[in-house]
Amino acid sequence: MRRQKGFTLIELLIVVAIIGIIAAIAIPNLLAAINRGRQKRTMADIRTIGTAVEAYATDFNFYPKVAAGLSTASLQNYITPTFIKRLPDNDGWNNAIQWVGDSGAGTSYTLYSGGKDGTVDSAWVNHAVTDFNNDIVFSNGQFYQWPEGMQVN
Repeated sequence: MRRQKGFTLIELLIVVAIIGIIAAIAIPNLLAAINRGRQKRTMADIRTIGTAVEAYATDFNFYPKVAAGLSTASLQNYITPTFIKRLPDNDGWNNAIQWVGDSGAGTSYTLYSGGKDGTVDSAWVNHAVTDFNNDIVFSNGQFYQWPEGMQVN
């Protein structure tokens, strides 16, 4: 009698179930890692713009006098190409990085991103936050609200 070689249906079902369990564990971790990378890229871009604005202020003794509530593209004529070669316009989630400046005296500025959902919170807090939807806020040379620790969502 000749014996057949191969896998039984039960063995195949067990393997598929194990692969499904591993995927159920790995995919949420992968999505969280992607969002953490987007946060870090956003923070790096905002810090880079802030450094260029600070360099501008060093030369001119005031920050760029640009109206509030505009995207960073409004800074184009002030800081490129002298202080920054290419101005990053969007954050990691492809939402515009926003600028709030003192258009009169040029004494302060704030750069911010709306986070994963792209909406701006009604109030900012001066500490770390743990939600991908929280804003990332950089004001006058330092982060005012930033992501830290285990993120949710």
